[in-house]
Amino acid sequence: MAERSGLSVSAATPIGGSTRLKISGTLDSSTYHQARNSVISAAIEEPEAVVVDVSELHAPAESAWAAFTSARWHVSRWPDIPVVLVCDHEAGRAAIERSGAARHVPVHGDERAAAQAVRNPRGSRRRATAGLDADRGCLRSARTLMAKWLTQWAHADMVIAASTVATVFLENVLEHTTSRPVLLVEAIDDRVMVVVCDESRELAARQELSCTRTVSGLAIVAALSRSWGCNPTAEGKTVWAVLGPENRL
Repeated sequence: MAERSGLSVSAATPIGGSTRLKISGTLDSSTYHQARNSVISAAIEEPEAVVVDVSELHAPAESAWAAFTSARWHVSRWPDIPVVLVCDHEAGRAAIERSGAARHVPVHGDERAAAQAVRNPRGSRRRATAGLDADRGCLRSARTLMAKWLTQWAHADMVIAASTVATVFLENVLEHTTSRPVLLVEAIDDRVMVVVCDESRELAARQELSCTRTVSGLAIVAALSRSWGCNPTAEGKTVWAVLGPENRL
C-alpha cells in the first residue's frame, strides 16, 4: 500500500481480466499526480480495463476529479485501456458527474456494474519485455531482441523502423538518466508498439534548435511512427511509439 500526502493507493489486484485499484484519502493539488500516475501505471500493464474504487476518496474541490480524466487521456493512444470508476455512494457519483470527469471516465455504483460496462475487444496480441543494462551495450541488445521478437511474430518487415525508434528512446535514457531501461515490444494485428521505461520523472519532449540544422531523435521517432508519447508513471515514465505498415523501412 502506497501512502503520501493523505492519499492511499492499494496494490493493483486482478478482477477477471481487469485490474482493480482502490484509492482513498484526499484528492487535491498535492495528491493529484499520485492518483493520476497510479492509474497510468496500472493501465500500462495492459489489463482489459482499470477499475478504480474511489468510494473512500474525498475531493474538497470537485475539479480534482480531473486527475482521472488526465490518466485516461495519457493512455488513450497507447495502450488504449478503458478506465472506469466505482463509487458506492450517490454523493460521490454526483460530484464526479458535476465535475465533468464522467464524460471520459464512467462512474458506476459497484464493481459488477463497472465490469459489465467494459467492452474492449483487442486483436491478436504478442508482447515481450526485457530489462537492459544502463550502458551503450543495451543498444545492440535491444536491436538483437527486436529482430528476434518481430521475426517470430511475422513482422520482420518492421524490424528496421522499430529498432530505430527503440535506439532513439534508449539513447535518451542513457543521456538524460541513470536508470536501467526496460524495453517492451508489442504486436497487435498490423501494428507494432515500441516502449521504453525508465525511473526518471522528467518527461520526454521533442526539441529543435532553430539556430542549427540538428534534428532531434524524437523528431525521427515522429517521422517513423503513427503516434508517440510519454506517460508519467508511479516509478518514472514510459515513452512509446505506435508503428503501422506505412512505417516500414
